[in-house]
Amino acid sequence: MTILIKNGRVINPATNLDEIKDVLIIGEKVEKIANNIDENGVDKVIDATDCLVMPGFIDMNSNLRDPGPEEDGTIMTEMAAAAHGGYTTVLAMPNTHPVVDNPDAVNYVHNKAKAGNCINVLQVGALTKGEKGEELCDFEGMKKVGVKALCEAGKSIRDTNIFYNALKKAKDLDLVVLDHCQDTYLDQDGVMNDDENAKNMDMPVLSNTVEDVIIARDLMLAHKANAKLHLCHCSTHGSVKMLEIAKEIGIDVTAEVTPHHFTLTSDDIKEFIPIPENGIMIPHDTDADTAFKVNPPLRTQKDKEELIKALKEGTIDVIATNHEPRTFDEKNTSMRYAPFGIVGFETTAAITYTELVLKDVLTPMQMAEKLSYNPAKIIGIDKGDISEGKTADVVIFDTSHQYKIDKNTFLSKGKNTPFQGREVTGSVKTTICGGKVVFE
Repeated sequence: MTILIKNGRVINPATNLDEIKDVLIIGEKVEKIANNIDENGVDKVIDATDCLVMPGFIDMNSNLRDPGPEEDGTIMTEMAAAAHGGYTTVLAMPNTHPVVDNPDAVNYVHNKAKAGNCINVLQVGALTKGEKGEELCDFEGMKKVGVKALCEAGKSIRDTNIFYNALKKAKDLDLVVLDHCQDTYLDQDGVMNDDENAKNMDMPVLSNTVEDVIIARDLMLAHKANAKLHLCHCSTHGSVKMLEIAKEIGIDVTAEVTPHHFTLTSDDIKEFIPIPENGIMIPHDTDADTAFKVNPPLRTQKDKEELIKALKEGTIDVIATNHEPRTFDEKNTSMRYAPFGIVGFETTAAITYTELVLKDVLTPMQMAEKLSYNPAKIIGIDKGDISEGKTADVVIFDTSHQYKIDKNTFLSKGKNTPFQGREVTGSVKTTICGGKVVFE
C-alpha cells in the first residue's frame, strides 16, 4: 500500500528536520520526504495541514494487564488505545498474573500482540522470579526472545546485593534496567503525598523519601556496576537534583516523568462523588476522587515545577504514560482502598502539547524527542526516526483541535483518568505503524 501525507509540518529529531513537507510511504518504509510529491498512483492521501507529522510515539512504561484477569484490559484493547494515542511501540511491564519472568511468558505476549496486527509491543522481563526479589530470572533466555529491558514493576528489590548483581548481569547483556524507585519498607499503607491535603483527609501518606532513598541507592549501584539505569515515573524535586548530579559525574542514567506528575498536584484532587449501586449509595470514608490515586502520588507545586524545569533542560529524557487501566468497580470506592492507577495512552499527547508546547516549555521537536526519539535510543531499537528508508511508524497530530477530554471515547478498557473534562488542544489524527494505518 502507498500512503501520501500532504502539507504536514514534519518533525524528525534524528535529522533535526522541521519543515512543511510531504511524506510518501510505500509498503512498510518511508520512501520519500519532499515538497509537492505527485499523488498519481497513491492508494491513500492524508491532508496534514495544521498537523505535526512525527515519529510514532514510544511508551517506556505501560501496563497491558495481560496475562491476567481481562476485566482491566487485554493486549488487544490496550494496543487499540495506544494507537488512538499515537503510540506505535509500547513497553509492557511484567507485573502481570503470572509474572512475565521467563521466555515462554515473553513469547505469549509477543505472539498475541503480533496476532493483533496493530502496534509493536515489547515485553519487559522481570528482574527476579515472581517479582519476589529473591532469585534472578533467566536474563539470557528472555533476551533471546526479544526482551530489551528488565524491571521489578511497581516496587524495588529490597536486597541491595541482589539488585547490584542484577545490574551487573544486565550490563553484560547490554540490557537496560527500568527502575521503579519505591522503598516498600517505608509508608507501606500510604495512598497520598505527605502534605496538608492528606492530613486534612486523614489519609496515610507516601512521602518523597519513599522514592528518593531508592534513587540514591540505585544510582550508586548503577555507577559501581557501570550499568544502564532508567528511572521510571520520577515525581520529586529530590529525584531531579540527584539526576543532575548523577549525569554530571557520568552515571549512565536516564529518566522519565508522566503527564499527571508534570500537570497535577495533590491540590487538584477533587471531591469524591460516589456512584449509586442499585439505588444505594456506597459508603465512603473519604471525600477524595480515586481517579487521582496513583503511585507515586501527585506531589506538591514545588515538585511539579522542578519536574517541568528538568524536562525543559533535558535532565529528564522521556515522557511516559505509566498507563494502568482499572475497572469502574475497582475505583468506585474510597481513596484508602481503591487501587492505584491512571490511564494515559489516550491523553498524553494532548496534555503534553497543551501544558508544555503551548506554554513554551518544550518545542515540537523536543516533544518528539521525549515521546519517541529518546525512548528508542535508550532501549536500543531502530525507531523514533522517520527518515527516508526507515520503518514508517508515524503519528499525525492535529494542532488545531480544541476539545474537552472525554473518557467515554477511550478505547482502553480503563476509564480511570483525572483529566476528564479538561480542556486541551491537539489530538491524534492518524497513527501509522509499519506502513499500515492503525488509527484514524
